[in-house]
Amino acid sequence: MTQEATQQKQPEQPEKNHDLLYGLHDRPGFIPSLFAAFQHVLASLVGVVTPTLIVGGVLGLGEHIPYLISMALVVSGVGTFIQCRRIGPIGAGMLCLQGTSFAFLTAILSAGMIVKGNGGTPEDILATIFGVSFCAAFIEIFLSRFIHKLQRIITPVVTGTIILLIGIPLIKVAMTDIGGGFGAQNFGSLDNLMLAAVVLVTVVLLYRSQNPMIRLAAVVIGLTAGMVVAFFMGRLDFSHLSSLPLISIPVPFKYGFQFDLAAFIPLAILFCVSAMETTGDLTANSTISREPVKGPVYLNRIRGGVLGDGVNSLIAATFNSMPSTTFSQNNGVIALTGVASRFVGIYIAAILVIMGLFPIIGGVLQQMPKPVLGGATLIMFGTVAVAGIRVLSNATLDRRNMIIIAISMGLGIGVASVPEVLQELPATLANILRSPVAIGAISAITLSLLLPEMKDTTDDIEVQPAADAAGDTDDNNNPLPRTAFKEATGNSHNS
Repeated sequence: MTQEATQQKQPEQPEKNHDLLYGLHDRPGFIPSLFAAFQHVLASLVGVVTPTLIVGGVLGLGEHIPYLISMALVVSGVGTFIQCRRIGPIGAGMLCLQGTSFAFLTAILSAGMIVKGNGGTPEDILATIFGVSFCAAFIEIFLSRFIHKLQRIITPVVTGTIILLIGIPLIKVAMTDIGGGFGAQNFGSLDNLMLAAVVLVTVVLLYRSQNPMIRLAAVVIGLTAGMVVAFFMGRLDFSHLSSLPLISIPVPFKYGFQFDLAAFIPLAILFCVSAMETTGDLTANSTISREPVKGPVYLNRIRGGVLGDGVNSLIAATFNSMPSTTFSQNNGVIALTGVASRFVGIYIAAILVIMGLFPIIGGVLQQMPKPVLGGATLIMFGTVAVAGIRVLSNATLDRRNMIIIAISMGLGIGVASVPEVLQELPATLANILRSPVAIGAISAITLSLLLPEMKDTTDDIEVQPAADAAGDTDDNNNPLPRTAFKEATGNSHNS
């Protein structure tokens, strides 16, 4: 620990000892570290593997799914190690777990559909997804150098609108899975609806538990209950597991490397949003860990954490996984366990990598019936949209901002509902604007820059921010600069 960090921490030492069993730079023993690590993994596992299951199912990637799940786990472990250990300027040097954000799902699915619509094979789809993700990751690496200035462009109005446009299309994906999946012969059958209902009811009941750890594990337990019911219904078939290799070997760009501009632009926009989300998440992490939330030590951690996100996304794309970002539900685990030691991250990383090396884990998860997955993702994706509303509630909804939101939401939902409206545009431009996230974000950012701030607010409607939940304010009751997106989605499904 540097002398500067020591000076920053000394005034807060008594409070840290009172609230935390192990501070950021403490080294717990093997048993406490392992126990805390398993709690973090349990809270994050669904968020790590679900994006791959969704993309694989929607785009028909079939036999590639077990390998992709393995790589998602391995890359999550490597990214977690980099963030916690901090290698040079890369990483926040705090206890934060890495994985794929649901924010990227809409853009990734759009990219896959573009390739699929052009007659591409599953290998072509994956080559394009990972190629575009690799290139787009440089956006976040670049932004990490002046992340504090990005808030002038990515305002709550822009961020909230984008998050809403991420969540709404994903709800359609969840409902399709609840029915049995796209093209299912028994689509909408009572069996499918019952399986989804089992998961939904289980998750809702567990969310009402007084035990915080049960609430953190609610989605995992709900999916497990759905799998058990599906087993007794004869909906699971594990006979193919014997054909899977014993070990999954990470192979750089196993499916090749392809680039598509129409797929790149939506992802580039989302990397800007992800940089802001990471900033807020790391600020919350610093607060819970009783570390500075201002000054040079804090700014150095933020820059390192956002840079770590970008570098980890490069690694993820190289080793056949989707973009990586910090998971904020782990802040809840830190608060519950009182363990903020970044050295616990090494144990988390080891567990994730070990799980990822065995493709049988991905093979088992691949057998999860669509209605079971849909029952869980309906909650997750619905809360993405709700998180967008929450972010917008923290903005002043004057006439200017309401026009920005109305036009951007109208365009985003409009092209998602009636994509044929763009059929006369050049193919590349149409593919870009057909993404609700891309057209909504372009509209929101452009209007925010062009429309002047309102001076006369006599007729404006102002919505005051609602009281934040525990952990959203600092010790002086000042709101932390983060959004609700990650803490409400599958990337952070804690209550």
